[in-house]
Amino acid sequence: MTDDQARTPAVVTGVDGSTEARAGLEWAAAEAERRGLPLKVVHALSMPVVTSVYAGRTRFPPTEEISRQGERILEKEADHVRRLHPDLEVLTELALEEPPVALLRRSGPGDLIVVGSRGFGPVRSALAGTAGVRLAARATCPVVVVPHHEGDAGTPAAPERIVVGVDGSLDSQHALDFALHTAARSENGSVVVVNSWEAPTPFASPALIASGWTPPEDFLDRQSEEIVAGVLAEVIDETVDRVDLSVVRTRKEPVTALVEAGAEADLIVVGSRGRGGVRGLFLGSVSQGVLHSATVPVAVLPRHADTGE
Repeated sequence: MTDDQARTPAVVTGVDGSTEARAGLEWAAAEAERRGLPLKVVHALSMPVVTSVYAGRTRFPPTEEISRQGERILEKEADHVRRLHPDLEVLTELALEEPPVALLRRSGPGDLIVVGSRGFGPVRSALAGTAGVRLAARATCPVVVVPHHEGDAGTPAAPERIVVGVDGSLDSQHALDFALHTAARSENGSVVVVNSWEAPTPFASPALIASGWTPPEDFLDRQSEEIVAGVLAEVIDETVDRVDLSVVRTRKEPVTALVEAGAEADLIVVGSRGRGGVRGLFLGSVSQGVLHSATVPVAVLPRHADTGE
């Protein structure tokens, strides 16, 4: 049995004392309680790495004051979620690395990573800017980025209305599976499947596309219907059959279609990349676009992620 097989799954989140990170913490705690999993709260000290001719690369040790400050942040945030969720198991850990590396090293298959961000369109916070993108590209589990809005307070509502992007790829199949099982945890859970007609066509040459040619609308409609039906057939089972399911097929650009459909949703779910992506290196343009534009929580399912379902 490997370490990943032996370890207990958890919801993993990072805190830095900011209101943005607090929003992610509260969402993570509520989701951990819904899933019956422990919550692992990590504070990254981001200690610099120094290079020595004799010792090689070593990470600079924190001073006693830096360590105490980190412990104070952890204690404050852990106490906050324990007040909101008295029965939740809350674990804390002080890390020396940068936030993305700290969370990646403390998570694995079967986990869920949650980070906070500013809820103003483009992601700017330290935890969910480049960190969120790096996490979603490299994690072996789903990553949820939670925006902070002024006035947010208390326990976040369960994600009942979920919007998910589907394009026929394996990534989108994982995303749909995650969306359906997340919605199934709520009595009134629903999933809206969004498929953009901006899909590859097998006979459209680059020259035709460059000249402005587009395939007939009825062809695109049939192709879209087949794509959605095929992915649904792969993931639907008796555990999600009570989830209210609807489909939106559109010619809008994929990011626009998902952000518009998810404007009033509790969660948008996307795969890390669509067709033809290079595994494990970068996020696809759609997942990055949704992360930077959505004002609701966004879950990214890396291609190599274990959804834990």
